[in-house]
Amino acid sequence: MEKLLKETPLLNYEHPSIQQLFANRKWHELGDVEKVKSIYNFVRDEIKFGYNTGDKIPASDVLKDGYGQCNTKATLLMALLRASQISTRLHGFTIDKELQKGAIDGIWYKLSPQNILHSWVEVYVNEHWYILEGVILDLQYLQELKAINKNVTKTFCGFGVFTDNFANPPVAWNLNDTFIQDKGINQDFGLFDSPDDFYRSHQQELSYIQNFFFKYFIRHLMNKNVNTIRNKGG
Repeated sequence: MEKLLKETPLLNYEHPSIQQLFANRKWHELGDVEKVKSIYNFVRDEIKFGYNTGDKIPASDVLKDGYGQCNTKATLLMALLRASQISTRLHGFTIDKELQKGAIDGIWYKLSPQNILHSWVEVYVNEHWYILEGVILDLQYLQELKAINKNVTKTFCGFGVFTDNFANPPVAWNLNDTFIQDKGINQDFGLFDSPDDFYRSHQQELSYIQNFFFKYFIRHLMNKNVNTIRNKGG
């Protein structure tokens, strides 16, 4: 289990900003279950759903941005849990781009790769591994999305969601698995000790030009669309 507690270049939990966060939140004073719950809720709701410059950014950068998507939130979540001496591992996948529709539309949606790199964190608590995929969407965004689509209660796909239980998706953690995009999974790469290991063998299927446009243009449109939904409630 020692390797599943290690700091890495991406899981840089000794960074001053992360250490300051720990001092402010007093997470070290909590028991393991309460640590996981508090850290999970922090990453889910205080790190808003949004698109960073790319997947391979360190946890401290995700914290600085204040937003993230499946892969970058996973990096921050792993770093914070490992800093709490709680073992974590990463499960890597691809998901169908259909679940991004609405966050990205038109020509940019058509030009995006069909398969999008995806990951979730698995945490070891009370001699059991739990899946923490439900950390991706902040509750404010999810509640507004549900309000806009109030007639949908079961399967919903789009805007960063793919679930069969849209009315009550399993995104709260209390010694259970959490999910919000898992129905979109179309390829399983297995388990990795860290995101660093994952990205050494798997990357987004973007050309140099696609990556340039995503980093400097498309992601800003996606974040604008997401923020518009999040702020509908005022």
